[in-house]
Amino acid sequence: MDHTQYYQEQQEAIRLHNRISSFLDDFKVGTLLASSGIRKLRGAKPMAVFTAIFALPFCGDNFSRGIVHNHKLGFRKDAAYEFLKNPRYNWRKFLLGLVTVVIRFMDVLTSEQREKVLVIDDSTYDRSRFKVVELLAWIHDHNANRSLKGFKLMTLGWTDGVSFLPLDFILYSSARASKRLQGIRKTVDKRCCGYKSRLEAMAKSTEQLESMVKRVLALGIRAGYLLMDSWFAFPTLFATLGKHLPVICMGKDMSKVFYRHQGKWLTLGRLFARMKKRRGNARILASVVVETKKEQKVRIVFVRHCNKRQWLAILSTKIDLADEEIVRIYGKRWDIEVFSR
Repeated sequence: MDHTQYYQEQQEAIRLHNRISSFLDDFKVGTLLASSGIRKLRGAKPMAVFTAIFALPFCGDNFSRGIVHNHKLGFRKDAAYEFLKNPRYNWRKFLLGLVTVVIRFMDVLTSEQREKVLVIDDSTYDRSRFKVVELLAWIHDHNANRSLKGFKLMTLGWTDGVSFLPLDFILYSSARASKRLQGIRKTVDKRCCGYKSRLEAMAKSTEQLESMVKRVLALGIRAGYLLMDSWFAFPTLFATLGKHLPVICMGKDMSKVFYRHQGKWLTLGRLFARMKKRRGNARILASVVVETKKEQKVRIVFVRHCNKRQWLAILSTKIDLADEEIVRIYGKRWDIEVFSR
């Protein structure tokens, strides 16, 4: 190897190490680890293990090269595995604490006129090649329209339209015992946070949404709206989550979900057929204020599909918001799709 290239790589590695160390010090990651119950039991210090794992994607290494076969570290692979799987470590509390500090730092640099929103979405966590994974279950992948072995990862994030930060998460198995291929390990202490997370994994995915939102808002994180995809377009969720934040959600034409308009209960498709459409190539075809089964008023904005000769419906529990604003704010939801991938 050329000496100049070797020197440049060494200097780049030093600069990367300094940047990571500066981030960990500035945001007091060691204190957050300790407050989340992530403390040294035996062997290596938690901060040393966390730093080594945290630096892997920035160094371009995977877990095998950077941890398992890296003999330059001050600990062995067993310490890293124990660090990641310890059921007493409250990773949810750590993530919430870290992101809260980062958001407060970013708020200083962000204009007050820019809307900050919370986004909820679920993604498929495929584990088809595995057999003995705790709480492994058969789940349905809506995008591929097939069943597979794995989990559903529910994520609650914060975005201002430019930056996206994950706040809270739940890794769901299945609420049906017949769908679960594995159960909970009997050695898990029922008093620890890891056991509580396992119980959450076996609940219905929509039951924990309000708790996730309340946890985030209790930390003082500012957000003007809550954005959701069409998989959450149910009046019950609008009424539950709308008590905390105005909800903007993509609608879905379902045969059992009705909206009241001019004294008649209509599905989303029939409601669109009754609307007077705007002329020409208008992007917004129509909008109307309707009532749900929960006696809640919502504004529905019908938008022209950009690729198909179809329409899309965006629902907002804040009915005095302009149609263009509803569409513009909902566009911020795409940030969580990029994050999931």
